[in-house]
Amino acid sequence: MPARYEIGQKVKIRPVSEQSLSARDSDLRQYDGLTGEVTNYYWISPPAHGVVYVYTVRIGAGGKDIVLHEDELERA
Repeated sequence: MPARYEIGQKVKIRPVSEQSLSARDSDLRQYDGLTGEVTNYYWISPPAHGVVYVYTVRIGAGGKDIVLHEDELERA
C-alpha cells in the first residue's frame, strides 16, 4: 500500500475524537484543524497491522515539526 501523502503536500490535522483521548491525543488537540506541510514520512510494520505510515508535518510560520499517523491527517 503506497503512502497517502507525499513530501511537500499540504495537509490538515483532523480533530481528535473525544471518546478515546489518550495522553498523545490530548497533546495533539492543540493542533486540531491547523494545516501544515509534509516534510518526511516513514513506514513501520507492526506484526498485527501490516504497513503503517507516520508523517513529519511542519506547522505554521514558526516551523514546528510534529509526527502524526496517517489517520490523523486529511488533504488540505
